[in-house]
Amino acid sequence: MEPSTYPVTFSVEYPERQLNRLTTAFRIFTVIPIAIVLELMPGGAIAAFGAVVATGSLIVFPLVLMLLFRKKYPRWWFDWNLELQRFTNRVLVYVLLMDDRYPSTDQEQGLRLDYVYPDVPRELNRFLPLVKWLLAIPHFIVLAFLWIAVFFVVIVAWFAILFTGRYPRGMFDFVEGVVRWGQRVVAYAFTLVTDRYPPFSLRP
Repeated sequence: MEPSTYPVTFSVEYPERQLNRLTTAFRIFTVIPIAIVLELMPGGAIAAFGAVVATGSLIVFPLVLMLLFRKKYPRWWFDWNLELQRFTNRVLVYVLLMDDRYPSTDQEQGLRLDYVYPDVPRELNRFLPLVKWLLAIPHFIVLAFLWIAVFFVVIVAWFAILFTGRYPRGMFDFVEGVVRWGQRVVAYAFTLVTDRYPPFSLRP
């Protein structure tokens, strides 16, 4: 499978400008208000491999039942899951210092995340959602190590921004790639928009 053909696209616009050193220095504090908004979404939210998966807000278990018994993916459920992932990833990108604009609840800003709406009868197997989380375990293991690397990369990037005002491009691309990888896994195992197994790749 060519990574470029995967039905989930994710990218973050690289800031070709000086980033705000002050908000970068205190990012762990400036993110608190929007993090509270995110946490107040129904059911709360937990970080999961490059995306924030809302335990009550993200429609997963009802969707599994809908696909299993009716073989339907209601469009409004699809739109809700997509918009929730866009919002939570804007918060994640802000935390990872990739953008100094405060996360918007509705505007795209510099983040692009898109799912291809599936042709359910032809493209989604009704029984596969029961085991996708199990099939995705190899990805969870690899992503766990990648996120450890991201933690240290972001620390180095934090110092780089404080001294130069810029996010080193190589580090930026690596962090973006890990988040992209995580988004593909979330789309496969949780939002259930595709049955195509995610590639083990950081590339677009």
